[in-house]
Amino acid sequence: MAHPRQLFRLSRIARVFIRHGLDEFVDTLHLSRPYRTVLRLLPWRWWRAAEDSPRGVRLREALEELGPVFVKFGQVLSTRPDLLAEDLATELAKLQDQVAPFSGDQAKLLVEQAYGDALGDHLRNFNAEPVAAASVAQVHLAELLDGTEVIVKVLRPDIDEVIERDLDLLYALAGLAEQYWDEGPRLRPVEVVGEFDKTIHDELDLRREAANASQLRANFIDSDIVYVPKVYWEHTRQNVMVMERIHGIPIRDVDAIRKAGIDMRQLAHNGVEIFFTQAFRDGFFHADMHPGNIFVSEDGQYRAVDFGIVGTLSDSDKRYLAENFLAFFNRDYHAVADAHLRAGWVPPHTRVEEFEAAIRTVCEPIFAKPINEISFGRFVLQLFQVARRFEMPIQPQLVLLQKTLLNIEGLGRQLYPQLDLWETAKPYLEDWMNRQVGPRAFVEGIKKELPKWNRILPQVPSLAYDVMRKLSEAEFANQSQAAEIEKLRREISAGQRRHFVGMVGAILVLSAFIVSALDGYAPVMFHGAPLLSWAVGSIGAVLLVLAWPDSR
Repeated sequence: MAHPRQLFRLSRIARVFIRHGLDEFVDTLHLSRPYRTVLRLLPWRWWRAAEDSPRGVRLREALEELGPVFVKFGQVLSTRPDLLAEDLATELAKLQDQVAPFSGDQAKLLVEQAYGDALGDHLRNFNAEPVAAASVAQVHLAELLDGTEVIVKVLRPDIDEVIERDLDLLYALAGLAEQYWDEGPRLRPVEVVGEFDKTIHDELDLRREAANASQLRANFIDSDIVYVPKVYWEHTRQNVMVMERIHGIPIRDVDAIRKAGIDMRQLAHNGVEIFFTQAFRDGFFHADMHPGNIFVSEDGQYRAVDFGIVGTLSDSDKRYLAENFLAFFNRDYHAVADAHLRAGWVPPHTRVEEFEAAIRTVCEPIFAKPINEISFGRFVLQLFQVARRFEMPIQPQLVLLQKTLLNIEGLGRQLYPQLDLWETAKPYLEDWMNRQVGPRAFVEGIKKELPKWNRILPQVPSLAYDVMRKLSEAEFANQSQAAEIEKLRREISAGQRRHFVGMVGAILVLSAFIVSALDGYAPVMFHGAPLLSWAVGSIGAVLLVLAWPDSR
């Protein structure tokens, strides 16, 4: 139920939607319930042209009219193909987050308030004319006191009040949708608004964006193909971020890139490599890779900006994606279906054959195209749409990845139309999968866990001794069965000794394997393996034999 102070704003939303011919949305939300009949009798509704703009265009224009928070919400919805029809998602992706800037004098005042000092104590040559302005913040050029060129990002004044006001409205609208919309209970619009609430509040702390940039910079600090600018933390606050200014050719200016003599094919392939490295090596990726956020240096190095939106992938997410990509390009749809089931992405009662048939139906038309037109992003979107029918909950991080992948593919083929993503992606994915399974993965796992074992292994003998001592010291209350108990205690003690000897033997054998697996740890070799490994392993094997229970 909307609060009285929201009613006027809700009625304005209804009027905007109706003016843009979005009556079905108004009816669905019951925004016009008191006067719906009157609206339907209005003359302008009688001769509305049958060839109205598509509903996606009308929805986009209505959100742009309603203001920046609704624009950003539309942008978030555009990344949720599990919630919206494809025509709506495609059109909402075109929403432009461009608003009128606030004054440069006010920006200077906000920076000084954030620092608690005069602007000149931190920056010089602060350009009052912003180079970019969006709904949450705007960007100015400046220099550090040593002459280093920087950009200064400043949050809009009182932006938190505007956001809180419009978030209240979005929650009210979501509540109406959940109550009156047939799809409301399944799609849970209140939860969707809650996710947006978290996302937009994250953007209100520029230190979070600065931390994202610092992490990406650390991940690619020695890279020749991508550069992430440096954050100047000593000049960064909650509402002010100062970052190294980068120079380059906007990636949308393809003619200028060609004139610079840059190898377009290599540039396109580098973009694909950057994406897969972020996703599968780091599990941390720039999730807003549209053309306005990417530049190219004179020597063909990518340079990224705007790190407000990033995505993360767990090991299980990465394995899910890698298995699906490889199975897809091998046209093994049973493997795709099986990967979904094993990952728990679809309910366990799902019939694999039925799921496989649904995947084949949507994927086979993709292979009717030339290889250089096959889209990974479209494939992931098709998977989401199929899985939606099988009650698969779509994870936000995978949706962000799909959106980013579509952006990368679009950029790559804009630079080099013959780009074959599989040429770059398949070797990378196969190598990654090889490192996740088999002996190599086992050795890597041992190396990763070795520091933990170094702390635990020295404690094992004393822990085992404590257990044996406590058991041997235990007294039984039932004296009538003392003889049987004494016999049992002797057998237990003998078994404990065998188990202890066996445990030590197993530890020594395992330690020998670890020593042999460590690269470079081989001071003396014997028959192709470190002598220390042979010695420790032999002692362990003897102890295992001694601990083996006899026939009795």
